[in-house]
Amino acid sequence: MSETRDLVCEAAERLFAKHCGADTMRRADGREVPQARWRALTEAGYAAALVPENAGGAGLEMTDALSLLFSAGRHTVPAPLAETMLAGWLLSAAGIPMPDGPLSVAPVREGDVVKASRDGAGWRLQGTANRVPWAARASAIAVLARCEDRNLVVLVAPGDCRIVAGANLAGEPRDDVDFSGVSCKVAAFAAAGAAELLALGAVMRSAQMAGALQSILETSVQYARERVQFGRPIGRFQAVQQNLALLAGQAAAATAAAEAAIEAVSRDLDSPAVAAGKIRTGEAAGIGAAIAHQVHGAIGFTQEHRLHYSTRRLWSWRDEFGNEACWARKLGAEVAAAGADRLWHGITAAG
Repeated sequence: MSETRDLVCEAAERLFAKHCGADTMRRADGREVPQARWRALTEAGYAAALVPENAGGAGLEMTDALSLLFSAGRHTVPAPLAETMLAGWLLSAAGIPMPDGPLSVAPVREGDVVKASRDGAGWRLQGTANRVPWAARASAIAVLARCEDRNLVVLVAPGDCRIVAGANLAGEPRDDVDFSGVSCKVAAFAAAGAAELLALGAVMRSAQMAGALQSILETSVQYARERVQFGRPIGRFQAVQQNLALLAGQAAAATAAAEAAIEAVSRDLDSPAVAAGKIRTGEAAGIGAAIAHQVHGAIGFTQEHRLHYSTRRLWSWRDEFGNEACWARKLGAEVAAAGADRLWHGITAAG
């Protein structure tokens, strides 16, 4: 880890710990973006971490910026930080200034397509994007649209769209947005396409899941030390120790996979490490969350306990920006297309 990344992550850890207490998390279940917390994230430069300095952003290297999301996942930050970072990256790649406030990006699901056509001096959109994060609560949505055979980045106001509100299992807003008939003037062509947008979003979710797994490991170990049953802490029982060891292994594997994906994506958004990272962190999310709740017993499911804020996000995030099956198909197709002679090289090169 670079010195810059160390400093950035240490500062992020302090800020997230200060602004993500129990009261904040309870309010977030009502799908609220706490304004004081968002101002703190903005003032620290995290929202615009992937935007170059000459465009008004923080200008962090991609590896440093994405490493923030380990800490964000660890503290289950109840705000669209990853989505705003992703929107900022997309807008800056097209040369569009990043507006103030929390942002969203669309489409975020494979198969969803928004099309654009000329409308006088502006553009008119057609199409629907499903499960768009925080769409109704964003100040703007960065939309990647297709205009014939080119990619067009368009900045859209949520109020101009037809939005059907929804939420994931964690209570985070996931809205269906109909862009049909929306007219806009802020747009620019860009090289980034749907595959690149999905890949970077997948790496972000991988980092968030790895951070959340680190959190539930710490919480589970602490609880096993404190919870006394049959006259001794449950952490002294061999079965509990074995489960905690399995959880530690899953958290470590997810962290390694996410870190490898971050390193790879800074050089190549089409790297197989992106698929491997999302697959492995998604698998770890399911296994790790189950073990954490087994260790905690019934108390881990109560509204008052913090554990479920992490586990509900793990269950939700593993399905976003492509689930394990989606990325496994992509990875398998790449391996098959490369041929048997390239298999070993592909495995070792990905490391």
